[in-house]
Amino acid sequence: METYLLDWANLLLRWLHVIVAIAWIGSSFYFVFLDSSLTPPEDEQLKKDGVSGELWAVHGGGFYHPVKFNVSPPKLPDHLHWFYWESYSTWLSGFALFLVSYLWSPNVYLIDPKVFEWSAPVAIATALGFLVVFWLLYDLICRTLGQKENGDAKVGALVLVLVCLAAWLATQLFAGRAAFLLVGAMIATAMSANVFFWIIPGQRTVVADLKAGRPVDPIHGKRGKQRSVHNTYFTLPVLFAMLSNHYSFTYAHEYNWLILIGMMFAGAAIRQFFVMRHGYKLGRNKHPWPYAAAGVVALLALIVWLKPAPVQAVAVPETVSFAQIKPILDQRCVMCHGEALQSKNIRLDTAEGVRQHAQTVYQQAVVTKLMPMNNATGMTDEERALVAHWFKGGAKMD
Repeated sequence: METYLLDWANLLLRWLHVIVAIAWIGSSFYFVFLDSSLTPPEDEQLKKDGVSGELWAVHGGGFYHPVKFNVSPPKLPDHLHWFYWESYSTWLSGFALFLVSYLWSPNVYLIDPKVFEWSAPVAIATALGFLVVFWLLYDLICRTLGQKENGDAKVGALVLVLVCLAAWLATQLFAGRAAFLLVGAMIATAMSANVFFWIIPGQRTVVADLKAGRPVDPIHGKRGKQRSVHNTYFTLPVLFAMLSNHYSFTYAHEYNWLILIGMMFAGAAIRQFFVMRHGYKLGRNKHPWPYAAAGVVALLALIVWLKPAPVQAVAVPETVSFAQIKPILDQRCVMCHGEALQSKNIRLDTAEGVRQHAQTVYQQAVVTKLMPMNNATGMTDEERALVAHWFKGGAKMD
């Protein structure tokens, strides 16, 4: 029953997480596009009111005319929409999903003794420490260098180094799949913390000053925009980290930390292309094709590098019976897929269960090699070959 309820919690949290993440990423992408696509206002009254840019757009059968005030509008409206629950909901649902999927069963999902053997409480504390320490170091870099000359370039370089170090360290301590997800969660935590500690407080200060009739300090807008821009560059790397758990050829590689860094670099470069393309269309900068090219080249290099090595032939009998693979399933799979646990509602301790899930067994144990998890039970290549031969021979239950 515990496994069944955990599966439901995983499903519902994952569903919620995707929904709110779409809302957050969508609003982030839209406002970056909007900010990059604004043109100086043509109406003199708008200029007098302090409007620094405007955009005309058509969507859904209607026309829209958003404008941006350089520092503050002459008068606040009665209703002002705030964008923060998208961020908070994404982080809260993501952390809950991380808790249910990884921290609840650390010995299965978080710890791989072949990578680093340690106790579950220490591994959990270290994983949570990644989230906190990365935010503190990233925030320190932004506060000390972000407002200085060429500050954005220096911040970008140091944050890149910080992410690379974190990616390397995570893959030396945790199971590959957990390490990739942890690095993504670490960056996502910084993104949400940017909203919670800087963007929203700065906006609240501006609103309070406007209501009180005090002068508005433009530094709040500058800081908010800086952190918002960081968040949009973080988005594609985080999305890859969250999706990577479905592709074992990335996180199970000997140099998985380099793969993680390469994919994140490609994502950030491609995002830079789209951000700068908005300005290019208005004649503000050169065509940003080198960024797209850099991202594509990085992806192609990874594809070439990770191509499967020739598989050594494994001697198997001409025909493989169920009786020959049953001891393999009993030894390697039933621990998690037997009567006591029934992980993912899959039982492999009966002939009927194996018949029902033969396709899944072949996919998970032979094609992707995702199972056993972290190969904790030590399934050999010869055993996987026997399972493959049995399945391709019709998965007969003689």
